[in-house]
Amino acid sequence: MKSETAVAALAALAQDSRLAIFRLLVQAGLDGVNAGRIGQQLGVPPATLSFHLKELVHAGLIKSTQEGKFVIYRAQFERMNELVAFLVEHCCEGHPEDCGVAGAAVCKPKRARVAAETT
Repeated sequence: MKSETAVAALAALAQDSRLAIFRLLVQAGLDGVNAGRIGQQLGVPPATLSFHLKELVHAGLIKSTQEGKFVIYRAQFERMNELVAFLVEHCCEGHPEDCGVAGAAVCKPKRARVAAETT
């Protein structure tokens, strides 16, 4: 990851609502969440939510897809993992395995537990 890309991602996350949105989408996993539910769960008005979602999309941290009448937003786990890896790349003088960071930089999302429990 280039430094400019990391700065853009970190800048997008450096705001309370955007950080909360991103964390909600990470928690949702691969299933994602529709815009209405994001706004409802976080108490963010639609116009404000739209602005924050656009900023996160622009930073490459989330992606939207049209599914029927809903727009579903999903965290981009590959980009998130790249960002974490970039942040810890030179940890412990270039040996992150020495301080237990090496394996912690990878998140492998699954489908939401709720969906798995109801099937």
